[in-house]
Amino acid sequence: MISLASCLSRVIVFVAVVAISTVLSHTWEEEGVVYGKINDTITLQCNGHNGSSLVEWKFNGSPDIPWGFFTNVRDLQLPNVEPSVMGNYTCHGQEGEQLSSVLLKVGHPPGIPSVTCRASDYHNFSCYWNPSMENVLPTRYITSYRVDKGVPEVCVQNPAVPNMCSVRFSKLWTLYRMNITEINPLGSNFRILDLYVQSIVKPDPPENLSVEPIPQAPRRLRVTWAYPPTWPQEPHFQLKFRIQYRPVLYMVWSVVETANLSDIITDAFVGVEHILQVGARDFLDAGTWSEWSPEARATPWTSEEISGSVPEIVNETTTEEPEPEFREPFADNGDPAEKVAVLISLGVFAFVVLALFLIAGAFIWMRVDRTVKYGGMKADFLTAIHMKALPKTQIL
Repeated sequence: MISLASCLSRVIVFVAVVAISTVLSHTWEEEGVVYGKINDTITLQCNGHNGSSLVEWKFNGSPDIPWGFFTNVRDLQLPNVEPSVMGNYTCHGQEGEQLSSVLLKVGHPPGIPSVTCRASDYHNFSCYWNPSMENVLPTRYITSYRVDKGVPEVCVQNPAVPNMCSVRFSKLWTLYRMNITEINPLGSNFRILDLYVQSIVKPDPPENLSVEPIPQAPRRLRVTWAYPPTWPQEPHFQLKFRIQYRPVLYMVWSVVETANLSDIITDAFVGVEHILQVGARDFLDAGTWSEWSPEARATPWTSEEISGSVPEIVNETTTEEPEPEFREPFADNGDPAEKVAVLISLGVFAFVVLALFLIAGAFIWMRVDRTVKYGGMKADFLTAIHMKALPKTQIL
């Protein structure tokens, strides 16, 4: 039943598109302009009358038209037309007077446009499209949508932004059926796209990315940023973020995620400039990640001793391979906070091991005590040992 309703809906849309394209086809009618399809045969008519059947055709003022021939009614026939035949054709009488003029334009009929939709927030979304092929013919687009099974509404196009339309005040958990119809003088074609707003959410990149060194911390960088201005900062619409960073000498990125508007990189290379970028996504993983923000650069804090021990960056044109010695200063000048963290971890580990030993000892003691309390195997076992130790004469 659902598939039948979907097919019926598409048939109705198709009929509506055909009706609209038929009405709009008249808007392409320009006096003296003829549109033709590439690889088709086109016949140009000489509409002027001079009382004679003898006429001469010229192409852009030249009588040499090797790709066409005259018919018996003074018309010019052009078989298998190519883009090179486009131009101005004029029909002349025997005395050279111009009888008619035709501007010929050839191209392709519309194909199915490629359409993608994106919501930069939960209240609005936009759809973008590209034509199926390059075309020199004038082209227009009809854009509309339906909410569930409602009536069609206009997807508003902005003349300043070509090939885009927008839907305002969109609803969550609601099916939108988009219709992007491409029309040119040779016909029309359309794309139907079903979507939910939460599935196309893609925030804009975060802004105001800032990176700065942390004093006395040669392996740390503090990173801060701000919400994209297009994302409403509402309690039920939160974003999470990810930071990618790398030293300028390396091509491999490290990535960390956070729900805050700041973070601290704890494994930066000492004395080396780093590149950082930040991206955003809906906190509940709806949609996709944003594009990366413009990059920012910073170098961790270095003292005079550390900066003097960092080796110079070898130029890429040198034949000798540089040695990665910039890690060595960290071994001698570690962060005190990191050392304290290591000591705390070791203490916790030792406490856990000791607790396990105590639990195991208590369990064994309880088993032995229960056996003694209720007699059982322990008493019999000791009696057997005692009798085995006596001489046989005493046992008998």
